Amino acid sequence: MKLFGFLSSTPEQHAPSELAEVTLVASSEELREIAGFLLNAAQTMEQLGKNFDHMHLSDTLRQFENSPTLVVAVGEFAQDG
Repeated sequence: MKLFGFLSSTPEQHAPSELAEVTLVASSEELREIAGFLLNAAQTMEQLGKNFDHMHLSDTLRQFENSPTLVVAVGEFAQDG
């Protein structure tokens, strides 16, 4: 697993930076909803296999439309392990 992200203070950034740490500031209800999204993403990844590319939290759970973007993606490093 690798983590990538953009700084909210640099919207002109074109490529994400690799992150060493991520902190989620969320309620227990939001964490349960995010956990459900991640489980769904894992199931979709398994079902689609190499056809899986990425999923956005806000596309699945509309209440996160105004939150920072959370994307689950697959790359070569994830397919190997």
